[in-house]
Amino acid sequence: MNTKMKMLAAATLTVVASSSYAQTICVFDPLGSQGDNFSLMKDYAVDAKQWGGDIILKPYADEKLATADFKSGKCDGTAITGIRARPLNDFVGTISSPVGLLTNEQTRTVMALVGNPKLASDMRNGDTEVVGVTTLGFAYIIVRDRTNNTIPKLATIKFGTLAFDKVQDIVVEKFGGTSVPLELSEIGSAFNTGKVGAILLPAVAFKPFEINKGLGTQGAMFKFPVALMTYNVLIHQDKFPEGYGQKSRSWFVGQLDRQMATVNKIEKSIEPRYWDVVPSNIAPGYVKILRAARISLTKEGIYNKKMIGILKKIRCRQDQASYECSSTEE
Repeated sequence: MNTKMKMLAAATLTVVASSSYAQTICVFDPLGSQGDNFSLMKDYAVDAKQWGGDIILKPYADEKLATADFKSGKCDGTAITGIRARPLNDFVGTISSPVGLLTNEQTRTVMALVGNPKLASDMRNGDTEVVGVTTLGFAYIIVRDRTNNTIPKLATIKFGTLAFDKVQDIVVEKFGGTSVPLELSEIGSAFNTGKVGAILLPAVAFKPFEINKGLGTQGAMFKFPVALMTYNVLIHQDKFPEGYGQKSRSWFVGQLDRQMATVNKIEKSIEPRYWDVVPSNIAPGYVKILRAARISLTKEGIYNKKMIGILKKIRCRQDQASYECSSTEE
């Protein structure tokens, strides 16, 4: 066999070897393999074959464990919330900053943006790459007593916060409230049993955490967009083919209508009696406090300045009259 033939044979064997490697993605979904997130990832795994992926999905009801297994290398990829993923990529993680986005139109804009090849370098951090971002809907303040809808009243109750997320503690502190650090798996039971009087969750968590039990007849979910929750897929780059990341991100952009429809369907499935609104004379105070928290956290290095700037541009494009648009704080 001549040299050229040997080189061709070696290259062929390399391709075969690489394509025969199955990549494991550890998928967080509170409902395990029965949840909407896992269903989305099943479709993803099918289409990933076009980009050289051979995906095996492993369901996790415990997000902390899914993240740990990804970090340790037990998983080649993981699908987790943006809040949990922020230490691995603060650019994408900053999308979930307090009142960073306020409307579905703004959500569409930023989701399309993260799929832009021009931002590919921002998706990488060391050997980790974000290969997909989609929405889980806005997080809302949920209280056991709906009369706790003013800032002074919120300051009198205990908030269940995520133990791993410093951001929530600071936000609660800005409101004057008291934080009770909890694991995500503990939030539902803590709220339902009265250990805490308020929590911050998107509507997609309502059913898995049985929030209706804690709301009873007096509680409420205030339809005020505290922060946009996202679902992120991350991989160890060396376990996937060259160019996989961009193709994957584009796929998620293409799934945005489906995901937003899912979130909308879930919100509509929650009985109207559980919903309430923040009075119009109080809402600006919420925005002011949450914005102050966001600015403070950016100065501390928790949030990515580039993404903070992008989010501001998106907000001001939709609401040019907003007071923040003339400010130089962000």
